[in-house]
Amino acid sequence: MTIDTDKGREPEDERPSAAASTAPETLKAIPVRHFGRWVAAAVALAVLALLINAFAQGKLNWGAVPDYFFNADILKGVRNTITITILSMVLGVVLGIVLAVMRLSKNPVTSAVAWFYIWFFRGTPVYVQLLLWFNLGLVFEFINLGPIYKDYWSSFMTPFLAALLGLGLNEAAYMAEICRAGIQSVDEGQTEAAHALGMSHAKTLRRVVLPQAMRVIVPPTGNEFINMLKTTSLVIAVQYYDLLQSATNIGQTSGATVEMLILAAAWYLVLTSVLSVGQFYLERRFARGSLRQLPPTPWQKVKANLLSLSNRSAVGGGAA
Repeated sequence: MTIDTDKGREPEDERPSAAASTAPETLKAIPVRHFGRWVAAAVALAVLALLINAFAQGKLNWGAVPDYFFNADILKGVRNTITITILSMVLGVVLGIVLAVMRLSKNPVTSAVAWFYIWFFRGTPVYVQLLLWFNLGLVFEFINLGPIYKDYWSSFMTPFLAALLGLGLNEAAYMAEICRAGIQSVDEGQTEAAHALGMSHAKTLRRVVLPQAMRVIVPPTGNEFINMLKTTSLVIAVQYYDLLQSATNIGQTSGATVEMLILAAAWYLVLTSVLSVGQFYLERRFARGSLRQLPPTPWQKVKANLLSLSNRSAVGGGAA
């Protein structure tokens, strides 16, 4: 006799599922309200509106700004500003690297000379240094370099040379500290390994240490370049014809003094913005090999935001 074990058993599809009975309820996430952010945004917008209203009601000839924006004298000042910025930074970077190597030298004399240079030029205002170079003709009547060059100091120390020396030598003191920090950031094992392979100290510095130190040196150097562009406005003290000098001259002749200062500020903003973009891509290039994923470029950020908005709109349309 056989027993039907399936008799009286419920079909499997009709039995309640244990997993279904124990499934947790869907949680409804409620975003946290940040009322402080809205208050801060409202205050910032209110202050901005007050500033715009104050300048709009002021006695300013806003039409003079676009009229003189591409004036020949203004463009000449812009070219001179860019020129003195680049040359001063080149002088500062080259001399800064030399001073950094001297500061790290085991020779106490070269190390002390580098320390004194950095101490002096970082401890005195660049404006004072510009005036000092420009007025040295009151102390020295001639400059005599032997058979190479001899002339009156007033003829030798032109406004351009005074601006270049004042800005470049001052910048070298800051670049020396930046380069020293970059060189010290490289592990000493790299230098020891290079010396073990028979490389000289100079070759090790040039091919092993400095390429790795650039990751630390480049970001602050970009900031120094932008700061140098703005510092060039001080060369008006040595009568060098830069952007600020050209804007000041036009403002005095046309009577639109404040408008020309606003124009000069606009040109400085344009130039610093271009330099900031270049600094971003330069830092991104030197970040290769040290980061797993490079930071997105501005265009990549725009594409990502547009793609996110399109996806949200598509999801919203589908839900509707």
